[in-house]
Amino acid sequence: MGTDSTAARTLLDKADKLVIQTGNLLNWGCLKKKCPSTPSEELQDCIRTTLNEWSQKFSPELVKEIPQTLECTVPQAMETINLDEREEMKVSVKLFIVSPSHSSVTQAIDMACSTLGVAQIDSMIIAPPPLEDGRSFSLEDLQPYWEELESLVRNGKVVSIGTSDLDKALLEQLYLWSQVKPASNQVNLASCCIMPPDLTEFAKQFDIQLLTHNDPKELLSEEAFQEALKESAQECHSSAWSPIWILRYSVIVKTRGIIKLKGYILQAQRKGSL
Repeated sequence: MGTDSTAARTLLDKADKLVIQTGNLLNWGCLKKKCPSTPSEELQDCIRTTLNEWSQKFSPELVKEIPQTLECTVPQAMETINLDEREEMKVSVKLFIVSPSHSSVTQAIDMACSTLGVAQIDSMIIAPPPLEDGRSFSLEDLQPYWEELESLVRNGKVVSIGTSDLDKALLEQLYLWSQVKPASNQVNLASCCIMPPDLTEFAKQFDIQLLTHNDPKELLSEEAFQEALKESAQECHSSAWSPIWILRYSVIVKTRGIIKLKGYILQAQRKGSL
């Protein structure tokens, strides 16, 4: 971490919240040269690289004022959407809730809009947190998150909302209960080689788009995050930190189908802090 490791470690050990922003990964020459990796490996590489780049900006004399929320970015990778080109772009995000916190949804969307310089997200998919004790996810578990998504749609911050890895029974329950209906549902083809026929039939009947993805059930474990933090900020108290949510965004040129921007925003919190 170089000569600035002490300053960075001091900031990390005093802050209550940590926000990591990768900026546009397409601007990262080092990632372009790498072989394709899993989503989890890509994210961990991004965390380490961002923290290393960020730490180089600090020197000990700058650690006089300790911010409660520490923002770690790679300035040269940050990129917003040109407003003149906004109508030509589709902005999509997927929000992975790591630790249950319903306020995470609005907070993540506000941060994504600010990062990209837009007022509205075109498509949002939510991946709720994995449940303990192997319990199956229920409509009751999903409702608080979905109510916040509905509020974002009503307020014009998001155009369409979708889900991830819901089976036919749960998707039907959500559809019947919700006021703003799910526009899409992602299915992980690693767990099923073909789309379940009952899910396909239901989605077709109610005009729900079925998409595929290769994200693991747990994109980033607490242990993996702490390990990446420890590698980047040696001797910091990495075990005190827990990831709260991860947002992955992509901006696609509609007419050409090419990715113009892709990046991650992650928020972590010190255990025990409010």
